[in-house]
Amino acid sequence: MKKIAAVLLSVFAYSVCFSQEDGTWVEPSKESQAYHEYRLKISRPPDGLEKVLALVAKAGSDENDNVALSQKEYMALSMREKLTYHLIHAESYSQNCDAMPPVPDEHKKIFAQLPDAFGEYSWSQRQSRFLAANRDSAIALISASVQRSNRVGVNYKKAIIEVNGREMIPLLISTYNKDHKDHDILTLLMILMKNNEYAPFLSSSSYKKLYADESTSYQAFLNFNAANEALIIERATAFYNGLPKKG
Repeated sequence: MKKIAAVLLSVFAYSVCFSQEDGTWVEPSKESQAYHEYRLKISRPPDGLEKVLALVAKAGSDENDNVALSQKEYMALSMREKLTYHLIHAESYSQNCDAMPPVPDEHKKIFAQLPDAFGEYSWSQRQSRFLAANRDSAIALISASVQRSNRVGVNYKKAIIEVNGREMIPLLISTYNKDHKDHDILTLLMILMKNNEYAPFLSSSSYKKLYADESTSYQAFLNFNAANEALIIERATAFYNGLPKKG
């Protein structure tokens, strides 16, 4: 129930009007609202999906409102079913009292950070450990799903960051280039470069604008245009090409 309430609160917070500096109130454009919803969509891997959804629907919350399968139920899942479970469901609840106001013209921005994948829920320690221990399997599953659907849901993006899936950069770029719509893929590329301390990116004006001040990086963005798009892809490609190759 908490998860449903969190989602409804997020939708409500975005649907209300926001105040401009001059005191007028402006509702986000329909195009901006549609893109906001597009950014929040998750991808669902097919392996054991119906089984996992049924188990999650029956799972109760504990005294801290965490929603997790029992150890017995969890251990009964196959490896691929566990991957599906972790990718579509976050167990750990943490109330966020500071709802972010809606952003005008979201479709015209490349953000420094990704939106939350699961509202006020995040992956638990058990889930993070599983993803780290099964990194190659997670990357293989996500890659296959992306190639089938030509879509990188916000949960997949978060998982790629979680496991530092930098070898997925060529697939991310080719997926983005199919329609140039999902600007959060560009965000993901920048986060991978930042997390891996890629020197040419760390010294760039883009990095300074987006990440130098951590207190405001969630709201920071670059304007979406052909020049910024090309520069991010060029840097990410150079970063990938300089990575050690597996033998």
